[in-house]
Amino acid sequence: MDPTRRGLSRRGFLARTTAATAAAATAAQAAHSSADAVAGTAPPPPAPAPPPGPQTAEVVLRVNGRTERLRLDTRVTLLDALRERLGLTGTKKGCDRGQCGACTVHIDGRRVLSCLTLAATAASRGGPVTTIEGLADRDGTLHPVQQAFVERDGLQCGFCTPGQVMSAAALIREGHAGSDEEIREFMSGNLCRCAAYNGIVDAVRTAAAGTGGRR
Repeated sequence: MDPTRRGLSRRGFLARTTAATAAAATAAQAAHSSADAVAGTAPPPPAPAPPPGPQTAEVVLRVNGRTERLRLDTRVTLLDALRERLGLTGTKKGCDRGQCGACTVHIDGRRVLSCLTLAATAASRGGPVTTIEGLADRDGTLHPVQQAFVERDGLQCGFCTPGQVMSAAALIREGHAGSDEEIREFMSGNLCRCAAYNGIVDAVRTAAAGTGGRR
């Protein structure tokens, strides 16, 4: 029908048509956005703020008779501090989960797993840290346990040996070398992939009896 017959000018008719078309487009866009939100395709939320950076602290460790001052990330383990910062690589990183015993060191004479001990925690205890490098005398004389491991063939590949020696020295001092069964029980936290266990028990027994060294 000619719009002029209904009392509308052509200009008015076009204006109304344009307005209706724009309204329909706006409604369609809004509906499309709602559908996207329901379907999970809405724009992603703003990215969360990045976590705070690592915290560092100065730690003072007494290691093998020396005082060491280090600035470390507070999450650094004693194992990594010994190996990476102090160059004491005799302490081995095995499982890094406290299951193999290769990282055993002494803190104030007591054996600990350095992979599960924070360097900052060791420093706060204040006790001296002894690694396999500090077990022998300064003149190079081997500790009785070290000597016994050599004499009684208590090692094969040698990777686990530092941890085995450190545990053995501690258990003898603790008085837990009264029998082969007791030695096996108190050395059970130290694993040897070469299965040199018979030689290890023999070495511990020999050292405990005082036949493997000076004391």
